[in-house]
Amino acid sequence: MRRLFPVTDQTPPVPAAPAAPTAPTGPAAPTGAPATGAAVVGDAREWSLGELADAYAYPQDAGSAPHGAWLRANMVSSLDGAAQHDGRSEPISSAADMRIFGTLRALADVVVVGAQTVRLEGYRPARAREAFAARREAAGQGPAPAIAVVSASLDLDFSLPLFTSPLVPTLILTGAAAPPARVREAERAGAEVVVAGDGPGVEPERAVRALAGRGLTRQLTEGGPRLLGQFVAAGVLDELCLTVSPMLTAGDAQRIAGGPSPAVPSRFALASILEEDGFLFTRYRRIHPV
Repeated sequence: MRRLFPVTDQTPPVPAAPAAPTAPTGPAAPTGAPATGAAVVGDAREWSLGELADAYAYPQDAGSAPHGAWLRANMVSSLDGAAQHDGRSEPISSAADMRIFGTLRALADVVVVGAQTVRLEGYRPARAREAFAARREAAGQGPAPAIAVVSASLDLDFSLPLFTSPLVPTLILTGAAAPPARVREAERAGAEVVVAGDGPGVEPERAVRALAGRGLTRQLTEGGPRLLGQFVAAGVLDELCLTVSPMLTAGDAQRIAGGPSPAVPSRFALASILEEDGFLFTRYRRIHPV
């Protein structure tokens, strides 16, 4: 990416989680730039995928986070708060946003996504990428992250490549009261059904812990807004990677998170910010109470 403007990590110490990494400043950072709390102008070259991976690295021991895993979200929003245009996020995205999207996926053990987003966005299995192969191997990860679909009804098309030809088996997070016939159909299609709730739906904290119990501690959710809202309300979201798109959409599109509100809003601290062509790529980390 070109013309990036990193900000040094400003996240305060977080109990039970390692400190956040500092985003690279690039060779063109001015001499004598402030060490913290100020923007550092980056160079006008395209960052390598390795540099992006360093900037967005998970905490070294993600499993030490309060809920047994580090859950980050990656979302895009227009200037007027729309998470979608005509039901999809692609129209408010950019090439740089998609590079970061791919990098975040390549760092994750599992990508958690709502069933409606799978249907609307035409989700496909995560693929192995040669650029990240050595990094994943060194971290003890498989060649690609698993996709975990959150669904109470299991009203999914099991003939899609997401279920028929994933590199690693697709997971379905559901509740104990999910329709038995749909559970059997999902398993026949090759999906692994994970129960994370006593009723028909999924309980967010149980979902995070169930995936962590499978060794999937570097967790990424790509929404949609209703699922992200559930994670926020349950207090299990550790990090938000938010792309602010320099577009105005008007209309009645959803925000990045919807649904019930927590009793008290969660406070997050800015960890880093990058810019390209007017798009802001921000990263916030939750301030956990001491």
